[in-house]
Amino acid sequence: MRPAIGLLELSSIAVGILAGDAMVKRSPVEVIHAGTVHPGKYLVLVGGEVAHVEEALPAGREIGAAVLLDEIFLPDAHPQVAAALRGRRLAAGGEALGVVETRTVAAILGAADRGVKGADVALSELRVADDLGGKAYCLFDGTVAEVEAAVEAAASGLARPELLVSRVVIPRLHEEMAENLDASGEFIPRVRSGGEA
Repeated sequence: MRPAIGLLELSSIAVGILAGDAMVKRSPVEVIHAGTVHPGKYLVLVGGEVAHVEEALPAGREIGAAVLLDEIFLPDAHPQVAAALRGRRLAAGGEALGVVETRTVAAILGAADRGVKGADVALSELRVADDLGGKAYCLFDGTVAEVEAAVEAAASGLARPELLVSRVVIPRLHEEMAENLDASGEFIPRVRSGGEA
């Protein structure tokens, strides 16, 4: 069985710390990761058995209701989402690349999960909040038809459509652009290192 993942995204650091504390006091989740992201938001991510994550989320939501920006509960998170959250990146090598960009971290976690469950694609990268002005994006790799299906599933399933910034499908990504994506998503380090970062 895949792990459950729950995330609260709050606009107050102090309230976020309090919410995270309440969550782990209410339920024996297996994993909790909490901390700040740009621009001054606080994320609380919990993982574990479905019932435990489902029980922890309301505790944090009750405390953080006034500053809650977004939330997500994935009772059966796809393993590719968990791996990408831990920093796994895959080189773009398929015939198409799909990009989904959202205004919140919670929205991109749901989008990424729907995309990899809805099509035969690889989740090649998941970037969240820091150095993105609080936004987030994910990259899907595969055939044109499958990437189109993944992007459609990812974007159309958003509970709040206004959280979608954009979605694109790029057939035959140029080799030099693929090298840039494979190396780093951050601009300044690439420029300063002469493109080697």
